[in-house]
Amino acid sequence: MNTWKRLWRNGAVRGAAAVLAVLALLALLAPWLGTLDPSAMDASFVSAPAGTAGQVTLLDGRQVAHTFWMGSDSFGRDVWSRVLYGTRISLTVGLFTAAVAVLLGCLLGMLAGYFRAVDAVLMRVMDGLMAIPAVLLAITLVAVLGASLSTVILAIAVPEVPRVTRLVRALVMGLRDEPFVEAARALATPNAVILWRDILPNALAPLIVQGTFIAASAVLTEAILSFLGLGLPADVPTWGSIMAEGRVQFSQSPGNVMFPALFLVPTVLAINLLGDGLRDVLDPKFSQRV
Repeated sequence: MNTWKRLWRNGAVRGAAAVLAVLALLALLAPWLGTLDPSAMDASFVSAPAGTAGQVTLLDGRQVAHTFWMGSDSFGRDVWSRVLYGTRISLTVGLFTAAVAVLLGCLLGMLAGYFRAVDAVLMRVMDGLMAIPAVLLAITLVAVLGASLSTVILAIAVPEVPRVTRLVRALVMGLRDEPFVEAARALATPNAVILWRDILPNALAPLIVQGTFIAASAVLTEAILSFLGLGLPADVPTWGSIMAEGRVQFSQSPGNVMFPALFLVPTVLAINLLGDGLRDVLDPKFSQRV
């Protein structure tokens, strides 16, 4: 309980949590807040400025009154609706990438840190993966496996696994010779039980903090991949793809680039601030140094 109180007293954490809560709410309510289907096109409203209103022809031929609050893109699609649905993609990628990277890295790190024979082989593989630039590895995996949401999550998570593995390995190596672990071994406790019951709880705090930074990096990497045309399929609205389509007519319609960026920057900043706050609270040694 004291941990939550200390965390909530941090003004940066409160602000970050508020921003992320608003973004999550927008993502959940996108079908109702989006004033138009994000895929609906109308050639009469190509690159319309923000605030343009008129009768829009839908895909089924019906005409409805509509206001383009953030303007439209070069295909006559509503930027506001596309940005809202892009929020869903970005938050999903950030959350699941962090979960996959932390779970895989935690498993491999515990094996490497606890079993010396496994450490020698496994860490050389991790060193090899870390030698490849993360974005380049993600691009390669997407190109090989094909563009889909699950592929993008996996492609962004794989480069993060070695970093989590090295973190957990260092934590486990510092804990495996502690008296409480030695006592468990003396009682013939199975290694799996020792790892799960005695070692993992002591490594959770750094893992949670690392997971927030991975989530922020994943949101940014997904935007980069989409901007380069190597992320999700073109018919799926993402912040990166919206900016990529808008850069062609930036001088006429700068909002097509600026509006998604105004969502992307606070999202990454809020997740990083949340991670900093968690580190301050969950790492007492760091707090004392500060």
